[in-house]
Amino acid sequence: MTRYLIILLVISLTGCSPQPKEATNPVNQLPYYDEATFTPKWFASSEDIPGDFHQIPSFSLINQSGDTLTEKEVEGKIFVTDFFFTSCPGICPQMTSNMLLVQEAFLEDNDVLILSHSVTPEYDSASVLMEYAVLKGVVSGKWHLLTGDREAIYDLGRYQYFVEEDLGLEKAPDDFIHTENFVLVDGERRIRGIYNGLNKASVNQLIADIKTLKSST
Repeated sequence: MTRYLIILLVISLTGCSPQPKEATNPVNQLPYYDEATFTPKWFASSEDIPGDFHQIPSFSLINQSGDTLTEKEVEGKIFVTDFFFTSCPGICPQMTSNMLLVQEAFLEDNDVLILSHSVTPEYDSASVLMEYAVLKGVVSGKWHLLTGDREAIYDLGRYQYFVEEDLGLEKAPDDFIHTENFVLVDGERRIRGIYNGLNKASVNQLIADIKTLKSST
């Protein structure tokens, strides 16, 4: 009789194993970030944020459609940004594949955008970016592949989005940016998260965090 009860208990436990769940955020708000160590800062409300707290500055770049994109086009919108190049044989294809998950999750949501900056803008013209967009399934208007002045793009990546992880290393202007990081920015152009663009679990957390941002605004 005891042996029978043990068998039933084993069947019951193995039959009730937890199923994978969509990533969710355990809190109803996200931290803010203002420097390259990505040390989280917390504020009870937006009114408590210091006036000089870091924001992504003004910019002017060209997307795959040949249109100029500035900070005005993303005003009040949540956006995800990364840095890539179309001829990249390494990490970029996987990053693009995972960013497609973000595009799909918010395809019908006009308040969420994606900005991917080319780190080889001298090669990645608007027409080259459009070919890449068509090949990869990038939806123009939702996902902007950006080119423009190299110095401006590198300044954004290194000193505004803080996408590089090699902290403390002095960078020359000609040093190449090559990073898998995705950065989440809110409607006030403030950084709210950084994610490994090669890791689907991390990208799923990004999607969950975007939903958290939307629900808190």
